[in-house]
Amino acid sequence: MFFMKRKLISFSLVLVVLLAACGEETDSKNETDSSAGEKGTIEMAQISWAENIAVSNMWKVILEEQGYKVNLNLLDMGTIMKALAENELDINLEVWLPVQDQAYLQEYKDNVFFSEEPWYDNAKVGLVVPEYLEEINSVEDLNKHKDMFKGEITGFDAGAGTMEVTEELIKAYNLDYELIPSSEPAMITEIAQAMKNEEPIVAPLWNPHRVFSQYDLKYLEDPKKVYGEVEKIHHATRQDFKDDFPEVAEWLKNWKMDDALIGELMTYVNETEEPIDGARKWVEDNQELVHQWLEDEGE
Repeated sequence: MFFMKRKLISFSLVLVVLLAACGEETDSKNETDSSAGEKGTIEMAQISWAENIAVSNMWKVILEEQGYKVNLNLLDMGTIMKALAENELDINLEVWLPVQDQAYLQEYKDNVFFSEEPWYDNAKVGLVVPEYLEEINSVEDLNKHKDMFKGEITGFDAGAGTMEVTEELIKAYNLDYELIPSSEPAMITEIAQAMKNEEPIVAPLWNPHRVFSQYDLKYLEDPKKVYGEVEKIHHATRQDFKDDFPEVAEWLKNWKMDDALIGELMTYVNETEEPIDGARKWVEDNQELVHQWLEDEGE
């Protein structure tokens, strides 16, 4: 009898443990499900460029307020485009056309959706030098001053469209220079240090960028227009994204920003310790504009 009672007690204890474990598993699953976003999870690319950090965090805030979960994936441009083509990412917010990212458009146009309309239509790309280098105003002046720059152009992310176009520019102008890759933050640090010491530096840069409000830089003339003229920034998604997230696809289509708006957003993001906090504050302060992006066409 004692043996049977002990077996029953043991069985009860095991049952309690199993039920508790199941409860914990259910709680954990519910917790996971609730954090996933009631409308689904979106995998968004992020590039370590100031304007990209700003807009990707802005869209993370907007979409999560609308019931989605957004994961930001910090990657280089080449990896991003390949991942979109292979359905491993959902959105890339920044594709520069018609020149800078033309190679990616040609390579992936059959496997990736590229937006027809840009969200920003006044972009510019070129080599920049400090304003105090008065004798250097054109790309054609660089070879005459090769020793001044030690034959180096300070670059950023290898594989970025602008870096590839800069390599083409070196060939087009027969420049006896080497393009040194690094990262955007490292490039900006190099520019800041050079200007602090009033030293020469040449680097590829672009508008929109907050660096132009911090330092007196000038674009070098590009007579052969290797960088093109006005660039426009589009977004790209995996091919089936519109079918899976139709309202988000429509919101992205409605999205437009000008110099003032993107400049303000980058300032908000730059002034906070965490980019998401700056983006959240900007979204709070621009609810009327955000609502316009989220409106249905029929409204």
